[in-house]
Amino acid sequence: MAPSQPTAATGYTPVAKLLHWAVLALLVAQYTVAWTMPHIGRNTKPETLINLHFSLGVLILAVVIVRLAWRWTHGEPVPLDGIPPWQVTSARVVHGLLYVLLLVIPVLGWMNASYRGFDVNVFGLFTLPRLMTARAPGFGWTGDAHAIVSYYVLLTVIGLHVLAALYHALIRRDRVLARMLPGG
Repeated sequence: MAPSQPTAATGYTPVAKLLHWAVLALLVAQYTVAWTMPHIGRNTKPETLINLHFSLGVLILAVVIVRLAWRWTHGEPVPLDGIPPWQVTSARVVHGLLYVLLLVIPVLGWMNASYRGFDVNVFGLFTLPRLMTARAPGFGWTGDAHAIVSYYVLLTVIGLHVLAALYHALIRRDRVLARMLPGG
């Protein structure tokens, strides 16, 4: 089945909005936990903040998968009249990068937890299977990749996304941002 084409709707569906803002809230929580949890070193044992970080990562991954499925089946609104084609294309590139990063980063974290021999227990409800044996040769890079992509790449792309939204709201004064706001 092919992805849904842009729809004639002028705004996003309530479900799309809910999923968008849920991902944002989860990312704020995730970065807050990540910045306050202890450094994960060779002898670190997972404790409350580390386990919360794992759980939030799994939840972000799940919500992003649901969001992608929703977008695949419901499309996106057509671009507003007057938006230059280069902005439409760049918005699609940034959104694509966000989706890829929000899938890759949690998987890298899960890989690193598996490499370190940590169980990824999700809010005490269930434990994900390990993706590899502890200290599997060739996978020591996963923690550094997880951190670098999270802090430098994802935050940069999010910054571009926020700047574009503010540009549309404050400079162009069009409805691009309003279409994703509740009630917009």
